[in-house]
Amino acid sequence: MERVVIYGGTGGIGLATARALRARGAALHLVGRDSERLERAAAELGETGFTAGDVTDPALFPRVADEVGDRLGGLVYAVGTIQLAPVAKLDPARIEADFRINALGAFLAVQAAVPALKASVAAGAGEGSAGVVLFSTVAAAQGFSHHASVAMAKGAVEGLALSLAAELAPAIRVNVVAPSLTRTPLAESITRNATLASGIASMHALQRLGEPEDVAALAAFLVSPEAGYVTGQVIGVDGGRSSLRTKG
Repeated sequence: MERVVIYGGTGGIGLATARALRARGAALHLVGRDSERLERAAAELGETGFTAGDVTDPALFPRVADEVGDRLGGLVYAVGTIQLAPVAKLDPARIEADFRINALGAFLAVQAAVPALKASVAAGAGEGSAGVVLFSTVAAAQGFSHHASVAMAKGAVEGLALSLAAELAPAIRVNVVAPSLTRTPLAESITRNATLASGIASMHALQRLGEPEDVAALAAFLVSPEAGYVTGQVIGVDGGRSSLRTKG
């Protein structure tokens, strides 16, 4: 398996995905804001390069493409936000920030990576061997209060993925993972409250919150050639919350 780029590679889900991919033998290139955390992750994983930068900076994406080189087996954009607020509290700046980080960043990451992904396929990896994985949220499929901004941004990610999956086929596959609340540093403001976390867990058929490894297992599969016949899909890793109601 050729090199995989992971944006958000030191975050909860991004780092768990990196570990899962290294276990499959993939070389990696991590992208994140904190160079020290990137260096530690690269040392832990082995066969891992990294680029420090912010996904709100459009110049980051061609820089990553230059540093990765002309052959690339996959891309994971594991970057997200959790800005929960009622409509009355949302202003254009907050909404634009959610969109830029979640949706525009995903587009720019894929756009910059397409030449190297196609080069990998053309070099003999085979049609559909190159995989792209983007991230949405259960809140894009279910209506949750105070989720208007993030649900709107992640809904855009789902639409983007479907369009890209059609346009880039058959060479490149594009899929979306849509988790429910997962115990990551990004979600700590919610999950550190034991009562709140327990209440949210009880809303899931499986009666628990997600762990980064739950999400990473699917992301690593989807980006790998093993998922060579899977594209254009939005797949929930959500304990059943998007589709099951076990009470009432």
